[in-house]
Amino acid sequence: MSDDDTTTPATTPAPLPEPASGPAPAPARKRGKRRAILATGLAVLVLGAVSGAAVYTKNTVDDADRTVTTELWAGSSHGTSGKDPAGDVSRGRASTELSKLLMPVPDGYRLGPDDGVHGNDSEVSGPEAAAEMKAANRGLAGKQRRELEKRIDKLHVRGVAVRTYTSDGNDLVLRTELVRMKDKKAVRDLYDFQTGLFDAIGVFRDGPSVNGHKKNAKCFLQPKDSEHKIESMYCMAYDGEMVLSFSASGPRPVRKSLVAGLVRDQLDHIKSPGEYV
Repeated sequence: MSDDDTTTPATTPAPLPEPASGPAPAPARKRGKRRAILATGLAVLVLGAVSGAAVYTKNTVDDADRTVTTELWAGSSHGTSGKDPAGDVSRGRASTELSKLLMPVPDGYRLGPDDGVHGNDSEVSGPEAAAEMKAANRGLAGKQRRELEKRIDKLHVRGVAVRTYTSDGNDLVLRTELVRMKDKKAVRDLYDFQTGLFDAIGVFRDGPSVNGHKKNAKCFLQPKDSEHKIESMYCMAYDGEMVLSFSASGPRPVRKSLVAGLVRDQLDHIKSPGEYV
């Protein structure tokens, strides 16, 4: 794969045809209205996240502290060994079943900027993750917020792990999020919903394919006419009980093939975590 891979714009699905005769049943109208409210609300959230990510990444690239990457284990205050019980945390922690499935920091990278209040290498329980997802929707109108909260409840999230990475040259910032669901159907439904939303918004460009994962991974690029000097790429994928969200931002043009390769490495790591060294 090369950065010259041809991409085509995402297209908005054609509207459903009107009934041949007679008014549509009331329940169908209500379902359509609910779907429209949900799609509109999520579109606002996604587009806002794109703009915010670009600004955030620019600040990271411009002002990155190249001397401190993460807080390492300092040992106890009683003179015992300073060895971190979680292993080499400079490559990411692997102290839980879920954190072991996050790709260790690859060569040429280090742990990246903090992701909100959780730092650059974190894990939260299912109930805590669901609560945070709902809290992020507080800016929506009441009906929109309730629709989103119902969808979140139906996901049955069991845990979420997040890790960020920054290239040693400070020209690429990556964020990986793994969400574990209760069942595989919920995983596929969330993946279909996420990718369908990006398609339906109609402004994102198709990104490169992920070798070996063309059926369970899809990438998008931010709108081509964006005024930002930072370009972002977003990938979604699923595997078993896991949904993967992967984002990358850097100065234009973002290195599409390199990012797609990292997504492939993360998906392969989920299948075969191997020995964490």
